[in-house]
Amino acid sequence: MSDTLIRSGRIVTVFGGSGFVGRHVVRALARQGWRIRVASRRPDLANYLQPLGRVGQIHAVQANLRYPASVAAAIRGSDAVVNLVAILRPKGRQTFEAVNAFGARAVARAAREAGVDNIVHVSAIGADANSDSVYSRTKGEGEQAMREANPNAIILRPSVIFGPEDQFFNRFAALARILPVLPMFGGGDTKFHPVFVGDVAQAVALALDGKAQAGGTYELGGPAIKTLREIMQFVCDETGRKRFLAPVPLSIGHYVALATEIADTLSLGLMPEMLITTRDQIKLLGRDNIVSDEARAQGFTLEGLGIKPEAIESIVPPYLIRYRKTGQYERQRLA
Repeated sequence: MSDTLIRSGRIVTVFGGSGFVGRHVVRALARQGWRIRVASRRPDLANYLQPLGRVGQIHAVQANLRYPASVAAAIRGSDAVVNLVAILRPKGRQTFEAVNAFGARAVARAAREAGVDNIVHVSAIGADANSDSVYSRTKGEGEQAMREANPNAIILRPSVIFGPEDQFFNRFAALARILPVLPMFGGGDTKFHPVFVGDVAQAVALALDGKAQAGGTYELGGPAIKTLREIMQFVCDETGRKRFLAPVPLSIGHYVALATEIADTLSLGLMPEMLITTRDQIKLLGRDNIVSDEARAQGFTLEGLGIKPEAIESIVPPYLIRYRKTGQYERQRLA
């Protein structure tokens, strides 16, 4: 990366830049020479990102999507905007409506008022304003708000994202460590298209650099479709845990999820995150989470952006080592 790129003055504001996906996006943008403004509710917790770029290239600012004035201030003077903020489970005032829908609308409007036309909004496969899942519905509403305010905004819809800090493979591995039986809600037949977080970050960087079609909606998936059963068995194999995978109908899963929600409430939020399943998550398991044929036909995929997606087999095993009974020494034997 040359000093010329950094001195070019291109500034991008990244909302959610300190999160799981955000840290990888910040790294990818830093390599492209962007000056990066990381907008976060707690900018003091985003300082760890600074070593990802050169001195002065990355800095954090305070912004809360529930307060439009702070969003506008974070965007002021920027050449581009990336919105990564989303939640998978509501907690306190961080509701689906407040973050996934209202938050996206606040970013969209602030970008429009600031005259910023180079925008990437990361949503999710299955986003639908008419969905019976609150998560999917609010993600769909967020997309609508982004489109209404900025028709040229590029929307990226990844399937489940994996990487060292993910809440997907790590969660299954943690459960396999403590439970003799792992429930497969929906029978384990739900299909996913796991996509590497580094590939998603590269897609964001390419989109900001003009490599994606303005106004396009891209669906991002890895090289292979996996069922829930295949994913859970893969985790068990990689962690050396022999566990019984028990199919659980969605109808029963609804009541199991309700029980965990009640338990979390009664424990004042002290219940371990990995043990909590929500009724909304059960609804999501009622439909496949894969790249559509339409997106493939249009070339609105990772491959269409020139990215060769990474497989779970090449990325996941190293970060699941810690879940083996004796860690990295599990497969070693004394001579």
